[in-house]
Amino acid sequence: MKTLKALGALLTYPSAALVDALPDIHAVIVDEGLLDTAERRGLKTLMQWMSSQDPLDLEEAYVATFDRGRATSLHLFEHVHGDSRDRGQAMVDLGQMYERAGLQLVTNELPDFLPAMLEFASLLPVAEARDTLADCGHIVRSVGEALRGFGSPYHAVFAAILNAAKLDGLGATTVAPPAVDEEAMDREWAEQPAFGPGTADGSCSAAATGRGCGTTLPLKTNSHPASRAA
Repeated sequence: MKTLKALGALLTYPSAALVDALPDIHAVIVDEGLLDTAERRGLKTLMQWMSSQDPLDLEEAYVATFDRGRATSLHLFEHVHGDSRDRGQAMVDLGQMYERAGLQLVTNELPDFLPAMLEFASLLPVAEARDTLADCGHIVRSVGEALRGFGSPYHAVFAAILNAAKLDGLGATTVAPPAVDEEAMDREWAEQPAFGPGTADGSCSAAATGRGCGTTLPLKTNSHPASRAA
């Protein structure tokens, strides 16, 4: 499921390398055909928006989008454990799960960073990958709905994750997506090289060195962490 790695890449810091790789990412999503038409259209809108932004403005928008507080955090355990001591053990358990799958983090990013989890899931057989995504589906949906409420085009990635996992999508909305000239974008990105699994820039924060396992992530809880100031 290369689409999962491509989705994770879209949620990484928008470096120049990532923007340059957008046509490759788009090609993977289209060629694999994992997502429904509406989700592919939303991602195309996001990528066109990213490619049209001034680099500094895009970087600032990314920081503002994902540094609003816990509601839109890309670190999964922020939504489950907050600042409690349970988060540390959950992080260790998740890191060990990656190691058993032959996946090693190659940056100083934490194991619960959503793009790293998506790359892990991309290594699994389809059924196991969907089970893994289902385990954190409530978090993905919550963040996606928060982003859509802020009018952020990044919500399209979260809708696509839910679609890939065959889960219920984002709730009803009155926010209209921005218009996108799909034909012009297709012409601009025609005959671009395919997005490969081994890219270092504009990819995810983990590098695959082996097959995944079917263990689910420890992301379900009945606890409600205390709120943190944004």
